[in-house]
Amino acid sequence: MERRHQKKIGRVTSNKMQKTVVITVERQFMHPLYKKVVRRSKNFLAHDPEGECQPGDWVWIEETRPMSRLKRWRVVEVVSKGKAAPSAEEQIQ
Repeated sequence: MERRHQKKIGRVTSNKMQKTVVITVERQFMHPLYKKVVRRSKNFLAHDPEGECQPGDWVWIEETRPMSRLKRWRVVEVVSKGKAAPSAEEQIQ
């Protein structure tokens, strides 16, 4: 019996490593006492062997076997190409 792997959707925040991207996944939930919507985010390291992900892209990631100390996810598909945040040089101009 094979276990179902978790899948999450998130935004690529960094691709400065080789074959690895940092994905930020946000979730919203109702605070149990104050009944306010709270927003939390978490970063995941995901395996991207082709290096196709760019910062700002929305991607599906899937849980997989451990590939390194922190990398336990892999990129399944790029949902949409996004515009990356401007770099420091672009902000000055």
